[in-house]
Amino acid sequence: MTEAAAGKVVFARFEAVTKRFGTADPALDAVTGSIFSGEITGLVGPDGAGKTTLIRLLTGLMLPEAGSIDVLGHDSRRDSAAIQAAIGYMPQRFGLYEDLSVIENLRLYADLRGLPRQERPAVFEHLLTFTDLKRFTDRLAGRLSGGMKQKLGLACALLKKPRLLLLDEPGVGVDPISRRDLWQMVANLAAEGIGVVWSTAYLDEAEACDRVLLLDKGKLLFAGPPRELTGRVAGRVVRVSGIDGRRRQALAHLLDDPAVTDGVIQGASLRLVLRPGEGEPADRLGAVPAEARVTTVAPRFEDAYVDHLGGGPGGRSVLAEAWHAPAATDGRPVIEAHGLTKRFGDFTAADRISFDIGRGEIFGLLGPNGAGKSTTFKMLCGLLKPTAGEGHVAGFNLRRDAAEARNRLGYMAQKFSLYGDLSVGQNLDFFAGVYGLSRARRRERTALMVSIFDLGAHLGQSAKELPLGLKQRLALACAVIHEPEALFLDEPTSGVDPITRREFWTHINGLVEKGVTVLVTTHFMDEAEYCDRISLIYRGQSIALGSPDDLKASVATAALADPTMEDAFVELVRRSDAMRSES
Repeated sequence: MTEAAAGKVVFARFEAVTKRFGTADPALDAVTGSIFSGEITGLVGPDGAGKTTLIRLLTGLMLPEAGSIDVLGHDSRRDSAAIQAAIGYMPQRFGLYEDLSVIENLRLYADLRGLPRQERPAVFEHLLTFTDLKRFTDRLAGRLSGGMKQKLGLACALLKKPRLLLLDEPGVGVDPISRRDLWQMVANLAAEGIGVVWSTAYLDEAEACDRVLLLDKGKLLFAGPPRELTGRVAGRVVRVSGIDGRRRQALAHLLDDPAVTDGVIQGASLRLVLRPGEGEPADRLGAVPAEARVTTVAPRFEDAYVDHLGGGPGGRSVLAEAWHAPAATDGRPVIEAHGLTKRFGDFTAADRISFDIGRGEIFGLLGPNGAGKSTTFKMLCGLLKPTAGEGHVAGFNLRRDAAEARNRLGYMAQKFSLYGDLSVGQNLDFFAGVYGLSRARRRERTALMVSIFDLGAHLGQSAKELPLGLKQRLALACAVIHEPEALFLDEPTSGVDPITRREFWTHINGLVEKGVTVLVTTHFMDEAEYCDRISLIYRGQSIALGSPDDLKASVATAALADPTMEDAFVELVRRSDAMRSES
């Protein structure tokens, strides 16, 4: 190992590494880079970029076809066992045993890692305290919330304190509070000199890393401090504020402006990244509403990331343009929840949840892991029978008319819920049949979904073999193939890269303008900005209900004059806890 700048040590070095799977293009193509001690190295890039492949190569679980990998002084071809004994590794998918308790998982992994029995009580005590899992030692891992599962996975990776810790998307499906906890835990480890590789789809996490490696299609496009990439778009990021009417419509128009390469809703404003060019930003934009104001703002890492990869998908949704289902005009809510309650034994997962969602509205359910969002969601889909209360979809009572209600909605589950052993084409055909489309209509709609979601090259491929981004495209295609009145999207973009997430929201925003009603859960707080209204669920109850701007305004202070949605989320949960402790 060699010394790096500022006293850092090179813990891992990979030189011209290439890895192929079958006859496909290389998953990694002549990639060279280093991982340093005492630093968090962010690994970012679109789905299929090669991030997981690189991490697995660093663990010694796979070998490169060309190039070399040295980890902590061990060559991965000759000393993979020595590498695995010296590192900690947390895979992308929950790799623990769901039918074992927290403490049983720790004991099993202690056996696998060869942790001496006399050392275990002190190590277990430290890790359970460090991860705040001491209260849950007897709970089955399968019954933990997403955030607690990730904390348990981290604890198992740290049983024998590693010099290098490899984390493959530890924040996927985890709420903002738990993500902050995980980040702080890992930052503390890096401060002790441990080298960390953190693969992530959350670019705010990447921005906080010491270095980032940006991969795309197996090639390394950038390596260095995040600020170096961010600086490349300085002067090209603007905020458009003072927009009258719906910001989603204004964003769609601006994304089709030739001067714009990317854009998102940010609070009451729009945030745009402009292509390189001459002239003042306001003069270069041709689609800015007359009443709006354009100001240049400091760039974020996400702005530079999307720009470096060629920009976002634009504002046009072919799916919405092809939508023919007429929106009803009776004026009544499309989705109604009246006192919905669900108990499992003596545990109340959802407690008297009530709201109405109008036609052409995006309604968000937010909350920490285990708060009751998915339970509420499943009751309104007809997948769970309420203990008390009622739900309606498109005028149908979910207790009496569940089958009719389901035919009016499209459902995209939190976890990939299609048939993995069926091909892409078979899944589309199956769901078209389930929703009762005629044979001719089935052919027409299936062909349209294949075209819109770019699935033609994968029609014969098993759904379970698709990369995550394509799985989510297929799941959305199956959910909308029958042109439903209401879309139920349970964390539709969890683990998906930012550009694919933008593509999804372009379609969602376009459908809403056609009168489709959307109920969505998400842990991406920037996505919450697209919602018209939000219900924040915590400990089974709705603790806040209102527009994103209303929720942010409710937590604004002199010290935090312009809070983000994540700030609002964290503060509203904190206030709820404080009220409970006082009562």
